[in-house]
Amino acid sequence: MNEFHFKSHSEEETKQFAKKLASTLKIGDIIVLSGELGSGKTKFTEGILEYFGMANEISSPTFTIVNEYNSTPPVFHFDVYRLEDEDEFLAIGGEEYFEKGICIIEWGEMIENLLPPEYIKITFSKDYEDENVRNLTINKNISI
Repeated sequence: MNEFHFKSHSEEETKQFAKKLASTLKIGDIIVLSGELGSGKTKFTEGILEYFGMANEISSPTFTIVNEYNSTPPVFHFDVYRLEDEDEFLAIGGEEYFEKGICIIEWGEMIENLLPPEYIKITFSKDYEDENVRNLTINKNISI
């Protein structure tokens, strides 16, 4: 597992970091976003979507579970926070999205058993000394 740390001092810095990551993404890539509410997961996703020209299309999938963006490549933004269990993810055909585009999964630790062997996990944490600072820990999970 490869680990990298990034300290963001603003929402805009978080989005810029996400855009840099987005420039390396391809169909089949999965990004799992973990962290408490308000820690920057949605702002990060906005940065990725802006990179793919979807800035005006952004909406939270909180109540729909997945938002599909017809970018090139397609981007699928999941929020699995409200799922009861992994079976509910399977029932919506969640695994079928993994090969169709780039998947961004907020609260993805809830379905970690269903994920392919390789994915990027980004854990967001607040800095309680500075409300604008977010610490991101990026892990590239690779099974051997």
